[in-house]
Amino acid sequence: MISERSNEPSRRWPNLIVRLGVILLIISTVTIILLSNLYLTQNYSQAKRSEAERELSLYSGRLISELQRVSVVPLLLSRDTGLISDINTRDYQLTSQRLITFSDEIRVKSITLLERFGRIVASSDRSDLGQNLRSQNFFFNAMRQSGTVFTISDNEKGRRSFFYSRKLESQGKVLGVIVVEVGLDNLFTTWSANDATIMVTNSEGIVVLSTDQDFLNQSLETALLAQPTLTVLERAIRATGDWNGTEVDAYIEDQALYRLDTAIPFQGWRLTYLTPFQSVREKVNGVLAIGITALALLLALGFYFLSRRAARQSFLFKAESEELRALNDRLSTEITQRERAERNLQVAEASLEQSSKLAALGEMSAAVSHELNQPLAAMRTYLAAAKLLLSRKRSEEALSSFQRIDDLIGRMGTITQQLKSYSRKGSEDLIPVDFVSSINTSISMMAPQLGQQAVEITKSLPDTPVSVLADPVRLEQVIVNLLRNALDAMKGQTERYLQISLTAGEMATLTIQDNGPGIENLDEMFEPFFTTKKPGEGVGLGLAISSSIAQDLDGRLFARNVSPRGAVFEFQLPQIEDK
Repeated sequence: MISERSNEPSRRWPNLIVRLGVILLIISTVTIILLSNLYLTQNYSQAKRSEAERELSLYSGRLISELQRVSVVPLLLSRDTGLISDINTRDYQLTSQRLITFSDEIRVKSITLLERFGRIVASSDRSDLGQNLRSQNFFFNAMRQSGTVFTISDNEKGRRSFFYSRKLESQGKVLGVIVVEVGLDNLFTTWSANDATIMVTNSEGIVVLSTDQDFLNQSLETALLAQPTLTVLERAIRATGDWNGTEVDAYIEDQALYRLDTAIPFQGWRLTYLTPFQSVREKVNGVLAIGITALALLLALGFYFLSRRAARQSFLFKAESEELRALNDRLSTEITQRERAERNLQVAEASLEQSSKLAALGEMSAAVSHELNQPLAAMRTYLAAAKLLLSRKRSEEALSSFQRIDDLIGRMGTITQQLKSYSRKGSEDLIPVDFVSSINTSISMMAPQLGQQAVEITKSLPDTPVSVLADPVRLEQVIVNLLRNALDAMKGQTERYLQISLTAGEMATLTIQDNGPGIENLDEMFEPFFTTKKPGEGVGLGLAISSSIAQDLDGRLFARNVSPRGAVFEFQLPQIEDK
């Protein structure tokens, strides 16, 4: 009896060890799942946010590109001799057809010609003919101003329309107004196919464009807060379902969203990008499902080998194994479908990105060619000098020329990068820069061209540094463009004089004066694509880019004529105190 009783504890120990092992395995599995959930969620969330940032950049670039592209159309049409002739003679038989052709070629929503009393005399939409629009903002704002005017108007459908308008003048007489409607709503109709919600707000915070039409004409915060009131239990359930180790930025229709905002350099507009992270949850769940399935299979195998001691247990574990395999098949099918949908989304994103790049290519090519011409000319001069020095076995001096060529190559790369980011460049990259040093560097870069044209330079620069807040490369771009413009103006002169001076004060003012023939069109000097050069000699971007850079640096760039001849360009930047 004693022997039998003493054997009972020994038989219980293996069962206890098995039970403890099972408990430890379960605890380990739950811990691994929780840690894996947290890790995968954080990584997928970061990838999702990075993807959203890229898309935000693409959308904002496409929007500002469309606005800038159409902004020059009224200027070009206001100078169309055919339109001016039609409105002078009041012969509008072919005018509407011409506007239809222009609208199709330029890819705008509509083009409308109004006589000076506001009556529509020609339009790409013939149903508008005869209407009087003198009460519309785009008409009387254009009549009161000399340049192109941007106007937002509410239409009869409760949506907003976007117009560029400019008055037509001939011999000092106002003839009418040309109105170009921008089809921004078409962009957002295309973007609405994405699962993200995209909204554009004006300077007052009101939604003027959105992929969801319900948000139009509301403030952004009102649109995001327009959610049904949740009970305490519903909030707890939602918080549990959204728990993923990251903070939710906003909700739309009870769907958790990431929110990204960016400023658009146009009348104080901002673009808000809201994308659901449901896909993140689905990806995490898919990976966890595979892991759980794998762990479940391991557990099933372990139980299977342990249950071989009893036929009944073997039968039960076999049934469980069959169920788990069926579940694995279903999960595998779901994972395959989700991967297929993911690949389709990636293809669509790639197509969108390529379309945006092609749209910006035309604009960027002219600017890149214009800005790189000067370094290339300097490189050719230094290369010729290096060849001559090498032929005379003056290798040390030749190495100096090669070093300058290398510096110019680096500068070309920097200029290219600056031009690519020109439309979205912010002030966060600005640093204190010595204005005097930048002037000297620019003059050194232009030295070959100044020497070739035998230009006599008079400099008046402070002996001490003059600090301004700027980007060094963009600052030198402006100075080089002004010097190059002065050289072009003096090409026909027998003697060439160039005066360069810098005065310090509250505003640091760079003055560049030439003895050329002066400027005939001061009002149009800084407009894009305006040039007085012969075809093939310039594209009219240098001064436009320089003016835009000056504005980005909180400065001013203007020009005037001087007596008896010549022109003066003044470039002003706020001076800062040296620390």
